[in-house]
Amino acid sequence: MAKRVIDVLLVDDHALVRSGFRRMLEDEDDIRIVGEASDGHQAVTMATSVRPDVVVMDFALPSMNGAVATRRILAANPAVKVLILSMHAEAAYVRTCLDAGARAYLLKNAMDLELVDAVRQVFLGEQVLDPRLGVIGPGETRSLSTRELEVLQLIVHGKSNKDIAVMLSLSVNTVSVHRANIMQALEMHNTAELVVYAIRQGLVSIA
Repeated sequence: MAKRVIDVLLVDDHALVRSGFRRMLEDEDDIRIVGEASDGHQAVTMATSVRPDVVVMDFALPSMNGAVATRRILAANPAVKVLILSMHAEAAYVRTCLDAGARAYLLKNAMDLELVDAVRQVFLGEQVLDPRLGVIGPGETRSLSTRELEVLQLIVHGKSNKDIAVMLSLSVNTVSVHRANIMQALEMHNTAELVVYAIRQGLVSIA
């Protein structure tokens, strides 16, 4: 019996990186690249249109990080398996992605990146964590919602409530409520403290 071909969507904001991963994966008879995206918004749109089995996605994407994109992709199609590639080995980054529903987290800077095997394992429903990551325990605070992560991302980039309202098509009052809920959930008391915490804990991408 022929092997089931695994349809993969590649998501990275660097074309050369995507090209390298494409060559690596397309050398395999049982893997087919069905699309490429350069940011989180495009990834969500393409995942809906091409319906891949596996999404191989960078964490540090422009405008929408890999964790938020993962949540949006899975909300539209829970059957998709998401494999996150990241430069960050800190537990907080890994936890953010796993909480979002990612099935795998691998470090991009590893020369011996076993991406092909990881794609196959994730497709079969297994969880794959880079062995260099160590033990990933539960977070100390509640997980933020997808919308809260989007608002937090824009706060970290210095956007005002009015700016965020326009960018996310929300009312300024709704953004204010989200900001207050984020501060309360993370037990932060001012914006500067919130920005530092969000970056350190891997809740946002600063790309």
